[in-house]
Amino acid sequence: MTLIQTSPVRTARVESCAAAPPAHPRPNGQDRYTISEVAAFTGLTAHTLRWYERIGLMPHIDRSHTGQRRFSNRDLDWLMFVTKLRLTGMPVADMVRYAELLRVGDETFGERQELLERTRRDVLRRIAELQDTVSVLDHKISFYADARTASERF
Repeated sequence: MTLIQTSPVRTARVESCAAAPPAHPRPNGQDRYTISEVAAFTGLTAHTLRWYERIGLMPHIDRSHTGQRRFSNRDLDWLMFVTKLRLTGMPVADMVRYAELLRVGDETFGERQELLERTRRDVLRRIAELQDTVSVLDHKISFYADARTASERF
């Protein structure tokens, strides 16, 4: 786990993903990215990044003296995790809930675990459905290949 400063008084923990994140574009300490740089790195739009901040998925974004958002390597890691959660089909409300639980602290480990386990079950169910769909497609493809081969013999 990585410690992050959420206020002058309180420190919260941010979980790291099991898979190592890709190398950061800049080393820690020099990691102040503009919203357009983060959009380019992550593939998310600036509009989406602002929305994530507005709904509480990214409430700790630093600002420059002129008020411009300044993202850090920690923020890039969080966005990578959020992007993975989106790929699972997790509802945005659940992602926001996860972020809220994370900010509360260690006493929410169980609830965060349950949320992730429920999402994992949903993903595995969808994978099984997709595998069944691939089998149906394979059967149809084989049917047409066999039919075309048979018609070419005559």
